[in-house]
Amino acid sequence: MRNMDNTTAVTFKMTAVYFCIFLVLYVTIIAENVVLIGVIYREKSLHEPMYVLLCNLAVNGLYGGTALLPALLVNLLSQTHEISLSFCQTQVYAIHTYAITEFTILAVMSYDRYMAICYPLSYHTIMSRRAAKLILFMWLYPMLAFLIVLIFTLQLPYCGRTIEKVYCINYLLVRLACTDTFIANIVGLLSVILYTGPQLVMIFYSYGHILRICLLSFSKSKFKALRTCTPHLLAILNYSFGCFFEIAQGRFDSSHLSYQTKLFLSLYFLIFPPVLNPAIYGLSIGLIRARLFRLLSRKSRQVQMM
Repeated sequence: MRNMDNTTAVTFKMTAVYFCIFLVLYVTIIAENVVLIGVIYREKSLHEPMYVLLCNLAVNGLYGGTALLPALLVNLLSQTHEISLSFCQTQVYAIHTYAITEFTILAVMSYDRYMAICYPLSYHTIMSRRAAKLILFMWLYPMLAFLIVLIFTLQLPYCGRTIEKVYCINYLLVRLACTDTFIANIVGLLSVILYTGPQLVMIFYSYGHILRICLLSFSKSKFKALRTCTPHLLAILNYSFGCFFEIAQGRFDSSHLSYQTKLFLSLYFLIFPPVLNPAIYGLSIGLIRARLFRLLSRKSRQVQMM
């Protein structure tokens, strides 16, 4: 009985630790992204295509964090750690559309940097005219495209009841099916090309031309403009690392890894981009950094006056 009590105490303690960590992360995601959206919305000097796209990236960060963390926090407090099939399917849709939207927004942002550096004189005119269409595409394309895969998944009968992950994703849900999943697997594999191919083409095309222009011109203005790509490249690398961790863990044997390591790798692409992107852009872009410092100093003066 003593061993059982000790095990129960340790389990409860670890659950409490995980709950606190994920709660702090969720509050951080909300605070950082809401502040970034608020700064861009309030400051008229930031009402430009680049910052509007950044605002959409922050909104998607809130969407992704909310798709994962509230359910995870509730599940940690649950005795059974069970969720309904309908909720699992809803979470599959939310997490996958977050992932595709994140990559699509980053691709459109690379196109924005391409236009700003390669066509600086006509940049504002062209991007202002195309901004609404690009934003509509960034959200509608992932939301509608993933429905193709989800429809196949929704039609499957399920025999299994256990998903070896702290959240639901499509390929693990398909594994629980009682019937042959060959067609669903083929659709899933083809969808990877559909969801990543156009974005990869846009990113490589944009940065290929940016590097070519900068290397050919050797002007200070071009290299100064190239520095504006730094936060975007960091955001792409951060998200790519997270996607690689998730794909590698799902496709290769990870039994030799500890539970904490596997948990970190599986949650990276859902948690760290929404946490780090506002910090990357807030510290890297002078206009946003200046507005944030002004906002913080104004709030501190108000607190002192109270």
